[in-house]
Amino acid sequence: MKSILISLAVAAVFVMGTASAQDYPSGPVTLVVPYGPGGASDLAGRALSQTAKSYLGEPITVINKPGAGGMNGARFVTKADPDGQTLLLARVGMALTPAVNPQATVAWDDYTFISALEATPMILAVKGDSEYDNVKDLLTAIKNDKGGMTYAASGATAIDGFTVQALLSDAGLDPLTAATLVPYKGGGALATALLGGHVDFLAIAAGSLMPHIKSGDMKPLMVFAPKRMENLPEVPTAAELGYEQAGKITGWSALYGPKGLPDNVVKKWRETLAKVAKDDKWLTLAERRGSISTIGETDMPTYAKDQYDLFHGLAKKFGYLSR
Repeated sequence: MKSILISLAVAAVFVMGTASAQDYPSGPVTLVVPYGPGGASDLAGRALSQTAKSYLGEPITVINKPGAGGMNGARFVTKADPDGQTLLLARVGMALTPAVNPQATVAWDDYTFISALEATPMILAVKGDSEYDNVKDLLTAIKNDKGGMTYAASGATAIDGFTVQALLSDAGLDPLTAATLVPYKGGGALATALLGGHVDFLAIAAGSLMPHIKSGDMKPLMVFAPKRMENLPEVPTAAELGYEQAGKITGWSALYGPKGLPDNVVKKWRETLAKVAKDDKWLTLAERRGSISTIGETDMPTYAKDQYDLFHGLAKKFGYLSR
């Protein structure tokens, strides 16, 4: 009799577990954005929340957990239960920060990789009335000025620092001394620095620059993106112009979860995102913030590893890490 009761209990647990798995999601899903409100990652997270909820069948609540280059939010998600109820709006920083910082608290692969979401192009830009009309002219001026020209970035080993340094390296210039980095915090402050004439150029996220480009106050020279932007079709990519390292750099967003997410959760999200990818709201919001939807176009584990290797290699080459 005792063995029968045990068997029935085990069967009940199995049935309950199966039902639970089939019923995912069991309530609102929390989407952690590892940076502050109003930035590119926050906009991407809220666009996903607005678009995916009708296909997922439950609300998606966005919470911001900034700090430590995105690692605070990332660590919060990696320590969450692997049930799919807490997910991460991952950004390039999830690969870049551990690539350049040996003390990073979360490794590049401490996740379940669910899907790529978008490429968020970076734009090399100068003031609208600048004498430089193309990348070659700008690089010639940088070379002739021997470190006198300045650019704005949030940090030397931030993505908007690597955009410029990779370009300088591709052009045969010293990435650390050919031009002088002037640090600012946030896309708005970076854009204001260029508009105010405090720096000569920059290469930062498109979302921070597009309003000024549309107004004519800034001039785009090149985009760091896998393909040309639809709203800047005349502006070439770094890869098109033959800049090998710079051609591999772009911003991006992806959907990650804690390690060990059940297969049914990953499947549910991939089915959901396949519908999101065709949704007019998602595509309109992406275009509005200067992004390119990449859902279903990228093998995320491979891409994340390639991005880690890229920035780790650049950090070594440029002297930020010992070889």
